[in-house]
Amino acid sequence: MRTIADDIAAHAARTPQRIALTTPAGDVTYARLAARIEELTRLLRAHGARPETVCAIAVEHGTDAVAAMAAVLRCGAAFLTLDVGQPQDRLAAFVRSAGARLLLTTSAHASLLGQSVPTVLLDRPAPPTAPPPPAADPRALAYVSHTSGSTGEPSAVLIEHRSLDAYLRDTAHAFGLGPGTVALQTAPLGYDASIRDTFVPLLAGARLVIVDRARLLRPQEFARTVREHRVTALLSVTPSFLSHLAGTPGLTDPLAGVTLVASSGESLRPFLAAGGRPLVPGSLVNQYGPTECTMTTTRHSVPAEPDPSADLVGVPRAGAVLRILDADLTPVAHGTVGEVYIGGEALARGYGGRPARTAECFVPDPFGPPGARLYRTGDLGWWDEAGLHYAGRTDRQVKIRGYRVDPAEVEGALLCHPGVTGAVVTSHTDDRGRVHLLAHVTGDLADITDAALRGHLARSLPPHLMPRRFQRLDTLPTTRGGKADRRRLAAGSTR
Repeated sequence: MRTIADDIAAHAARTPQRIALTTPAGDVTYARLAARIEELTRLLRAHGARPETVCAIAVEHGTDAVAAMAAVLRCGAAFLTLDVGQPQDRLAAFVRSAGARLLLTTSAHASLLGQSVPTVLLDRPAPPTAPPPPAADPRALAYVSHTSGSTGEPSAVLIEHRSLDAYLRDTAHAFGLGPGTVALQTAPLGYDASIRDTFVPLLAGARLVIVDRARLLRPQEFARTVREHRVTALLSVTPSFLSHLAGTPGLTDPLAGVTLVASSGESLRPFLAAGGRPLVPGSLVNQYGPTECTMTTTRHSVPAEPDPSADLVGVPRAGAVLRILDADLTPVAHGTVGEVYIGGEALARGYGGRPARTAECFVPDPFGPPGARLYRTGDLGWWDEAGLHYAGRTDRQVKIRGYRVDPAEVEGALLCHPGVTGAVVTSHTDDRGRVHLLAHVTGDLADITDAALRGHLARSLPPHLMPRRFQRLDTLPTTRGGKADRRRLAAGSTR
């Protein structure tokens, strides 16, 4: 089957001098990128990269990271991208759980993982010739990503070539990307969103901008990067970051010129409920889908004046199956909340080396053809004519005084306060066994009392949704992927 490497080579043949990458080291044309992919393909073939060979990639984000991922796919093998800024022990655990057989890196990072797997240095000369790789097998492994789920223990998720290829092509088409698109890489390596960020623009013949990670984390620097490079598309922005941009004082039109913002990873509802939609001058797409289902299952184009009470994530993309079922795997009525199950061509094989968890989460589809499976997401939702409405997590909702509570509802109400720039609500249990909420908030709140915040919330929320305490923070901690770090907040605030 065709891979992204073939598409990059086709762009290089048609328009060799078009810029494919803008990196801290300079611009890279499609011709140069295609040539580098070919070099690394020969190198990998010489080291035995074949179908089902998992190749860990440990390099700084730039030309070689992009070329290495594409070359691995060209070999019909699978890649595992590593964020070299993560602790070595964590990276080593990822390599083990993914079953990596080769480590692709540079001399500067060669000692990162010791001698745990054979190392291929990308800054050494490639052999002049090597047997051409066969066409990629659609059912062979394409990449491995890690997800912690509700347990906190990372699991290797196994995605096949057919699932990745279908997703990339569908996304480029759905977003209308083309040679005039300038996309900014925002997701760090090691997260599956970085695969979307990297390959969807290149599939469309667009220009991909890669900058130092530090520039993406500071709102002023982020806005300057968007302006300097005339960025038109952001494919992997978290709602937490959008809220951070919206709440930064003195930041005017940080997304000027951007015609597409695709948000994912968290509920977008708190951002919309706080009136954040005008921050995005162009199209805002709400994406929903777990790692186990090749990144995105549904999409929703958010109107200029959205309903702040809804958390609409839209309709399934091509090839995806979505079912809302009760505890007996029976479909619920339209408008009734149930658990979201996902099927179709995008499903992962399962979790590497964890057959019990695979069997628990990937179940037979009672309504599909023989052999069809469904992924049990742990998400709650309901369906109407507009599509899927997200209703929270089965593992995040709590009962307070007999009421079922989703902390996201409180977060949205807090963000409507003019002084609040960020909000995360966590649940806790006191020494008498009573469950209560704790609100972690940022913003200019020096003159705003807890009583004033409660008064604000009381205008839209019932008493059982009222936080017991408000913890004021300078900034909210986030994960490397840009999501609010709820585990860290919950662990550090147990009173």
